Amino acid sequence: MTTKTMRWDKLLSSARFGEQQGTLAMDLGRTPFHKDYDRIIFSSAFRRLDRKTQVHPLSENDHVHSRLTHSLEVACVGRSLGTRVGQALGKVLPDFVDASDIGALVQAACLAHDIGNPPYGHTGEDAIRHWFLDRDNAHFLEGLSELEQADLQTFEGNAQGLRIVTQVESHRFDGGMRLTYGTLGAFLKYPWTVDYVVRGERKKFGCYQTELPLMREVANALGLIQTGENAWCRHPLVYLLEAADDICYGLIDLEDGIEMGLLNYQEVEDLLQPLLAEQWHEALQELDKADNTRRRLQMLRGQAMEAMVSAVSSAFVHQHDNLLAGELKGDIIDYCPANVQQVVHGAKKLARERIFNDSRKLAVEVGSYATLSILLDAFLRAVRECVLDGQATFRNKRVLELMGRSAPKSDWTLYQAYMRALDFIAGMTDNYAAEIARQFSGYQPPNRN
Repeated sequence: MTTKTMRWDKLLSSARFGEQQGTLAMDLGRTPFHKDYDRIIFSSAFRRLDRKTQVHPLSENDHVHSRLTHSLEVACVGRSLGTRVGQALGKVLPDFVDASDIGALVQAACLAHDIGNPPYGHTGEDAIRHWFLDRDNAHFLEGLSELEQADLQTFEGNAQGLRIVTQVESHRFDGGMRLTYGTLGAFLKYPWTVDYVVRGERKKFGCYQTELPLMREVANALGLIQTGENAWCRHPLVYLLEAADDICYGLIDLEDGIEMGLLNYQEVEDLLQPLLAEQWHEALQELDKADNTRRRLQMLRGQAMEAMVSAVSSAFVHQHDNLLAGELKGDIIDYCPANVQQVVHGAKKLARERIFNDSRKLAVEVGSYATLSILLDAFLRAVRECVLDGQATFRNKRVLELMGRSAPKSDWTLYQAYMRALDFIAGMTDNYAAEIARQFSGYQPPNRN
């Protein structure tokens, strides 16, 4: 029996989703994957990440990360990982790409990896799920199929991200950003639908029912191995995206923790020191040149990232055949040396215990449930009335007008209308969501004192 395997010549496709091939000339100085990066970074959806929570909501400390700075840093690490893997694989790759192309593709996918996050980050995701699961809101789900209900009750930023890049942004519902199939494949962390989460087989999913035909098209174009109904194995380069995210999450969460006064520098140095054990004497000489703790931490973080990038790249090359066969279990970090695994897991543990439970963070997160509840109730009530009654009351007309291009038509299905409302709400920044919810609760004139 022949084992199925994916092929790099298809996995690295530079053909564009939603675009007739051969209609546009190649840009001088930009490969298709560089062009993907540019399309993402110049998009409104990406720009709004600057005002979306990374870990600490609505932080007043300018040194603390937002989703935008996090995404930029993940993209930098992803580019290094992709380039190193490309250099190591060499002639295994097709002739039409080189190592820098792999780096640019992974960089673009990493840049978009959080583009579907709603206001308040993962707390915002849970707040949306909570609203749809609330018995008081059960009537909003009447008339929807079981899977459509599950999409809403299991709202997922990754699936929303696919919707943004293929539908909502740029060429609206006509290919979206029209990214290459290769970049879309590396972006698709969870190429399966919500039913796998409902059955308890997976924790997350990457595609709503609305985008299922699009995901099929991407999977077929790339030659992803089908693993079940509406499910495919992951693109090998997804593992580099996840590793870049883990590296940045682990190290940057700790850096933010120090900025917020939740950790001290020595704790972080002690955690990272095993990564640099063999060259610790030389590393220490360099660190001692720093004139303050912040710069010392930046230098330490840079050296730690270099060590982790090297380890992840080597692990990817060693697991190359399993990756192409779609048979790798777990994350690529699991195949790195023990000291790398210990640092990643140790950083996450320290963040959970000392950073994520900060009272200032928790208070804002609790408030975000009320904020999103107000927004969901107002916008979904308006779109429901528009679809079911064919018209809207004066108040709800005003709500629909706020939605602009996202406002539904009276001949749409209820599910389509809800998804457009979620596009609008999920696209909000933390500040804008809070302001609109405040105004919906009762207008208050600005304080002129």
